[in-house]
Amino acid sequence: MVGSPFSSLSALFINCTLKKSPELSHTEGLMRKSAGLMASQGLSVDMFRLVDFPVASGVYPDMREHGWEEDAWPQLWPQVLAADILVIGSPLWLGENSSQTRLLIERLYAMSGLQNDKGQYVYYGKVGGVLITGNEDGVKHGAMSTLYSLQHIGYSIPPAADAGWIGEAGPGPSYMDEGSGGPENDFTNRNTTFMTWNLMHLAGMLQSQGGYPSQGNSRSDWDSGNRFGFTHNPEYR
Repeated sequence: MVGSPFSSLSALFINCTLKKSPELSHTEGLMRKSAGLMASQGLSVDMFRLVDFPVASGVYPDMREHGWEEDAWPQLWPQVLAADILVIGSPLWLGENSSQTRLLIERLYAMSGLQNDKGQYVYYGKVGGVLITGNEDGVKHGAMSTLYSLQHIGYSIPPAADAGWIGEAGPGPSYMDEGSGGPENDFTNRNTTFMTWNLMHLAGMLQSQGGYPSQGNSRSDWDSGNRFGFTHNPEYR
């Protein structure tokens, strides 16, 4: 969009479905609503399914250095690093996020010790959100776990940073199935829209300010002896 305040931002949507492309992913159906809204506001938007790549399990940057024959994570990492906004999409299985979601969190964690040019952890200044689909309870539980993980490694989380859709408990139609009501659900559409705009607003504010100031949070400065005003008083009771 010409003149959009968000046109310098980029977003990456990682779908943690268990289904390889091009099989229908209900989670992707919801993710594309958010991605489409971002694209309409001028953002550069990319999306991929983690399961389409041979990503190894582990918490090191390249698991080929730890006994794995293949690891696609190093080739995916530049996309993650470049994105101002990361949206993780997950289906629910037995009320929990998919195994691919946990795999992604572990691989994101593997890179969390890297630093930006201010000496801060590498995810500082980036914004995260979550979208979840399923036909059983667990949307809030799945979002809670994922959003906690994202903020812990350095992502900023705006208000209402999650949305989801679930059908009736037990076997039943999924989000994209005919007659499910998912794509028309006002509650889901409202929450997805609010999440999307809040992600863009926060990412735009952080970008305009050059990220977070490094006062009080630079790992490189801390390692050099700067304690940012912190004093240790062993006599305090």
